[in-house]
Amino acid sequence: MTRQATTRSTRLSSQLRGARVRARRLSMVKDVHVRFTGTKDDVASDDLAVAVNAAITLERPLLIKGEPGTGKTMLAEELAESLGTELIQWHIKSTTKAQQGLYEYDAVSRLRDSQLGDDRVHDIGNYIVKGKLWEAFSAEKRPVLLIDEIDKADIEFPNDLLLELDKMEFFVYETQERVVAKQRPIVIITSNNEKELPDAFLRRCFFHYIQFPNPDDMQEIVNVHFPDLKKKLLDEALKAFFEIRDVPGLKKKPSTSELIDWLKLLVAEDIPPEALHSKDGKAAIPPLYGALLKNEQDIHLFEKLVFMARR
Repeated sequence: MTRQATTRSTRLSSQLRGARVRARRLSMVKDVHVRFTGTKDDVASDDLAVAVNAAITLERPLLIKGEPGTGKTMLAEELAESLGTELIQWHIKSTTKAQQGLYEYDAVSRLRDSQLGDDRVHDIGNYIVKGKLWEAFSAEKRPVLLIDEIDKADIEFPNDLLLELDKMEFFVYETQERVVAKQRPIVIITSNNEKELPDAFLRRCFFHYIQFPNPDDMQEIVNVHFPDLKKKLLDEALKAFFEIRDVPGLKKKPSTSELIDWLKLLVAEDIPPEALHSKDGKAAIPPLYGALLKNEQDIHLFEKLVFMARR
């Protein structure tokens, strides 16, 4: 066989292997036609709904970035609810390792049981603790897997999950067992954008950035939480909230969740709408603003700007 024929044969074999992998992935998901439009408790933008459905169709993890409090985690909860399936949550910490998402071998418990003469020590499988990915892979019904705040972990954490997220399988060395997903879970990955993620990981994801809601969208979100809130109080509260967010130099801008907490306090304390602004129309410090500004630097900056504006 000539070198040219050998090269052509090798290329064809590679293409066939790729086709088999793609066919296997499609066979793992029989319900790629599912559509997400949001639920009665969530206000999903059209762009966000499109991103979710695109990730489901492409069978890729959906990477969602945005400010804290923009509803990234809530999206996974609402998606699972709308599909009537289980939500498996893996909340990432700075010390979290990718291996923990697969499984952990509890050698300490096995050593203790061997010293006590427990018969369980003869089956090493008794000391394998399943991780969140294993739970998702073994679910009978296609679940939603949330990998929350991935940017908290070490920079190598995303890369360590590439193979498992690609092939939907992993190997348990202690038991010589290969764990293969019964069906490909819908993977939602969130990031607060505090750390850049590796390019190799980004290539495998469908990306969506959640913009902070504008006043109209925010009003819809608030109406979900406070359907009976008086319009005048809502209008004044939103005006004061966005004025605070627009203050230049804030270290931490107030988020949606902090707005909701603030509104709860305003309602609980029966604060009138008139108290949220000054009578002369100039800038004012709103009541209970400690629910919105969470550090001394921002509070001092805001108070200084208000004082200067009133001079």
